Amino acid sequence: MSDEMKKDIEGCSGDCASCGSDCDVDLDQPTVTLTLDDDTEVTCAVLTIFPAGEKEYIALLPLNEEGENEDGEVYLYRYQENEGGQPSLDNIETDEEYDIASDAFDELMDAEDLADEDNN
Repeated sequence: MSDEMKKDIEGCSGDCASCGSDCDVDLDQPTVTLTLDDDTEVTCAVLTIFPAGEKEYIALLPLNEEGENEDGEVYLYRYQENEGGQPSLDNIETDEEYDIASDAFDELMDAEDLADEDNN
């Protein structure tokens, strides 16, 4: 994930000493807030941004009020940055595109699991 995206999260500059806030933003685990179709808001941890096919996708882990994920569900969205570097998320519209993105995400997670096992 780019440093620019980390810094854009909820206006955080990453310099906790200068802002004086005790927000407990963990820049190693940035979050985004999604507004769903029914206008509810869900805070999600950004797991990763990854390529699949000719596009990029983002994997988000929905969090409850305590900052935990209760059911292991992961949201996948198409990810883009505009010319100014601002991130944009789009719904994945087709089953075919979703299969491409979810397969790539699964492969990425499997590769990370193998790397973790090799390091232990």
